[in-house]
Formats: sequence, structure tokens, C-alpha cells
Amino acid sequence: MDTLVNLRAYWRFLVVLYQFFPLIVAYTRDRRKYVFFGGRRRVSREMRVERAEVLLASLLTLGPTFIKLGQLLSTRPDILPPEYIEVLGTLQDDVPAAPWPESKQVLEEELGPVEEAFDSFDTDPISGASLGQVYVAEYEGEQVAVKVRRPGIEELVEADLRVIRWSLPLLMHFIGESRAFSLDNLADEFAKTIREEMDYVEEAATLETIQQNFADNGSLVIPTPVHERSDDRVLTMEYLPGTKINNVERLDELGIDRTELASNLQRIYLQMIVEDGVFHADPHPGNLSVTDDGRIIFYDFGMHGEVDPFIQGKIVEFYIAVANQDVDAILDTLIEMGTLSPNVDRQVMGDVMELAIADARGDDIEQYRVNQILEQVESTIYEFPLRLPRNLALVLRVAGVVEGVCVTLDPNFDFISVATNYLTEEGYREESIQKIVEGVGQQAQKTAQSLFRVPPKLDRVLDRADRDNLTVNVKLEDSKGVFDRLAKRLIYGIFLSFGFVSTVLVYALNPENLVAVGAAGIPTAFVAILLWRSFRAKKGIRATPQFTRQNLRERRQE
Repeated sequence: MDTLVNLRAYWRFLVVLYQFFPLIVAYTRDRRKYVFFGGRRRVSREMRVERAEVLLASLLTLGPTFIKLGQLLSTRPDILPPEYIEVLGTLQDDVPAAPWPESKQVLEEELGPVEEAFDSFDTDPISGASLGQVYVAEYEGEQVAVKVRRPGIEELVEADLRVIRWSLPLLMHFIGESRAFSLDNLADEFAKTIREEMDYVEEAATLETIQQNFADNGSLVIPTPVHERSDDRVLTMEYLPGTKINNVERLDELGIDRTELASNLQRIYLQMIVEDGVFHADPHPGNLSVTDDGRIIFYDFGMHGEVDPFIQGKIVEFYIAVANQDVDAILDTLIEMGTLSPNVDRQVMGDVMELAIADARGDDIEQYRVNQILEQVESTIYEFPLRLPRNLALVLRVAGVVEGVCVTLDPNFDFISVATNYLTEEGYREESIQKIVEGVGQQAQKTAQSLFRVPPKLDRVLDRADRDNLTVNVKLEDSKGVFDRLAKRLIYGIFLSFGFVSTVLVYALNPENLVAVGAAGIPTAFVAILLWRSFRAKKGIRATPQFTRQNLRERRQE
């Protein structure tokens, strides 16, 4: 079996290489304009969009595994530029259904003859995805939804996972060290995620966990799994039909308050992420419906996420900081979560945050959407070499998708107001204020202690200075290599001066000996070229954020 998977992986590797060859050539030319020589070339936004569309087409051609990979990459702004995130965000997990005889074989291998396992079975699937498809059947007099894993998908996925792992060294050649770290982690994360999504026993357990967490909440409905008709390749669950959540005309006909519906959806996800730590991670409109009495139905829990208590606390702090428009608190929270480097330029990131908030809120300070803020933050995440924790990337994606659904329901939906009210009702804002008060008290205590400690220390320092016995160690930070460049230019200048004088002397003493003049002049000319190149501005992909409101608006319009 393993040999067959390896053989298939070798063939798939050639197919993948063929599909990505145009992009490999393009990225190679970015490093060397003429492949083997020349400097870096500048990459424009239009070029990135064009390449992202080529990447999208290649992922669709390569099939289920790479479609899932593209969806995961669309949540990782620490790996891809904003243009790629935007294009890959349109990638839908919607592929033609497998023929019924193939699905029937999977069903019968797991549950026995279909006629005996179910009272009746509709062989036309109601939905199809890259890893599985859903049918409607009848079991013990009740309608059920039967999710069947796509035939042969296990071998294909395992072969493709090996191809992805083999391809990493090639990809590392085109990205920086920090993004190489993120990409290596993403490969492990993707393998874990896609295997979990194919495990229907795991999905059934997630269904029940979230169902229990919302047992007392009447604003949502989650289908109950039927364990006696489920296995690791087949998941049978309660069939819950409803109106698609983005069908606003039908919702209006049913008399459903769309603003309340959006608020309920937002509060449900806040509870999942902030309180429970287990959340449905694929909230696009195809997975959300509404009952006639206004309750939200959740489908497809194959993609789910977990949040540990530390990240939960930091997410709460982030929401509160955004609500309070406290830029310093936002930056502190992002640093503590590991999203921003502790050495980040706080002034630069502060400018980004302030402009993002100011541009998003409009005339009314309270009327702005966190999704717009997240878009601006995500665009800077690629421009700075950062690392994004796995489940935090999922949280960012979920927050953006949920906010988009809410705005579809109510164009004036105020995400911050709903989040603030939720956090206040649950007591999180009071806890935050209490922590601030405790922090101020601790700081006051430290300040009082310093008033007693500093004068004696200062007195000792002044005594040493008076005795000419004071030594000061100075450490200069030169992360951008300024001193290194100045040293090189100084050395080049010395050699150039020496070479120039030598060439002039050789020519003056023996102007007819061109060999001697060339021997002295050619090295001098070479040093002159090196000195000239050291003053040239570097070309290539620039990582300079744009901090003007006009540029931010233009980016969103584009």
C-alpha cells in the first residue's frame, strides 16, 4: 500500500511541478531579472494579482487536496501577500459529485447493503465537496443527512501530502527565513487538518461537544449524529432543512429580524471562541441556514478549531482594546499572542492601527467594522516578517467571514457594539478594568520603592565619575547593517584612491606600456563599480507599508 502511495506521489509531483512551472520561472526572475544574471526586479500589485489568479487556477486543476490547501493559505497573511489572500479567498470547496456506484461502494463497505441500512435513500447528492458529499435518506421513519467520504480520496490525499512535503525545500528558496518557518509549520498543520476533516468520528464528536455547549441557547440548531449509522467514512445525522442565511428576500418573507439574526450569529461565535474554546471554522453561507422561526442551523463541522485559555484571554483583550480605540493595548496584545515581534517598530505599527481604525469608523466613531481593521492588520502582517499561530489564523478567518455574513444581513451592522455588549454582559470588561487597577497599584508600589533605591545608586555613580573611575558600555543596534555598509564604502574608497593614484603614476612614467596601465586601471575600475553599486537603492519587492488614508482607501477600492 505504501509503495503504491509513493508511486502515485512521484507522478503527482511531476504533475504539480508542471502546473506550478510558470510561477517558479516568475519567482526565479524576481531574484535575477534575466534568470542567471541581473539584479532583482520590482513586483507590482498587478503582477501579484495575476500570479495569484494563476495559482488559483493551478490549485483547482490539481484537485481536492490542493483546493483545501488554497483555502488554508487564504487564512495565512503571514505567508502570502494581501493580493494572494484576496484571490484565494474566493476558492470554494465545490466540485462535481462522484458517481453513485462509487459512493454506494463506500457506504456498503462501512454499513452493509444500503437497502438494509436505511429505509430509503436518494442517490442524488444535495451537496458535493472535495472530500465528501451529502445525501438525504430515511432511517427509522425520520429524514437524515448522510455524509459519505469521496471514494479513493485517502490515497490521493496521502500522496499529495508527500508531494507538498517534498516541495517545501524548493519553496524555501523564494521566501525569507521567517516565512519559511511559517510555511514549514503550515505543512504540518495542513496534514493534521485534512486528516481530521476526513475522520467522521472526529466530526461527530465535535458536533456533540458544540451541541452540549449550547444546550441552553435557543438561537441555534445543530444536527444530532446517528451513531449506529456512522463510521469513520460515513456520518449520518439529523436532517435540518432551512433557508440559506444570505437569502435575504426569503428571510424578509418569513418576517425574520435580520439585525437580530446577525447579532445572534456574532454572539454564538464569540461564545465558541472566547468561552468554549471549540468553534465551527467554516461559516460561509453554504454552511449556515435559518429555520422558519429564526434559529440558525450549522452544517459541516469537518473544519473546526480549538483555542487554548491563554489565546482566549488575549482575544478578549484585543476586542476590548479595539472597542476602546487603545492602540498601545492592541499592539501589546498582538505581541503577547506572538503575532507581532517584540522588536517591531511600534511607531510604524501604531500609525497603521490608528489609520485603520480612523478610516474604518467613518463619521460616527462607533460605526466601524472589525473586519476592515483585520484586513488592514493582515496586509501589514505580510509586509513585516511575522509568525501567525495556527488557530489564531483560523480565528481571523472566521471573524472576517462571520462579519461578512452579518453585513449581508444588515448593511449597518455594528460588530464592535455587539462584541462590547457581549463582553460587558459576561463580565469580561469589568475583569479588564480590575486588572488595569491592579496594574496601576503595582506600578505605584514599584515607583515608591524606586524613590528609596535610586538616590543611593545615583550617589555612588557620581562619586565614581568624580574620581575619573566611571566606565560606560555602549551597545549600538544595527539591524539594518548601516555600519557594515559605511565600512565597505570606506574600504572601497581607500582602494579606489590608491588604485587611481597608482594608475596615474604608471601612465605618467610609461604611457606607451598599455599592459601595465591596464593592470593598474582594471582593478581600480572594478573597485569604482563596487563603490557605485553600494550607493544604489536596492530593487525588488519592497516591504514599505503605505500610511496614508488615501492609499488605504485605494487599496480597498482595488
